[in-house]
Amino acid sequence: MKGAGLLGPLLAKPEAYLVKIQAQYAVNPWIFVLLLLACAPFFYYSIYRLLRALAREERSRVMVWSTVFLASTILPFVYVLAFGRNLPWWVYGVLVLLVGQGVYSLLRKLRGGSSRRSPRA
Repeated sequence: MKGAGLLGPLLAKPEAYLVKIQAQYAVNPWIFVLLLLACAPFFYYSIYRLLRALAREERSRVMVWSTVFLASTILPFVYVLAFGRNLPWWVYGVLVLLVGQGVYSLLRKLRGGSSRRSPRA
């Protein structure tokens, strides 16, 4: 038995499903996954730099890295919002909630991090 013969039926169903999603909603799932994977390094690096800037109290750097963090977080979802067609109403609601939660969380961290002053001896 060949390995491809065993995997053929298993891979055919998900591939057909992805083609159906692309045809029905005009969103390419492979582009979405590619955007998620491409944004991951920027996401993690921006967290590192954002925390470092907060620790050093570099306000200008905090804003730069928080912008990179936010952009890398919401880019795949903005792709779906911008190019998706015929999506159910709840998909738009979930995407708006995810983006809104990201913005709210970032603003809350920035306000909390910038107002905290560590006592220096």
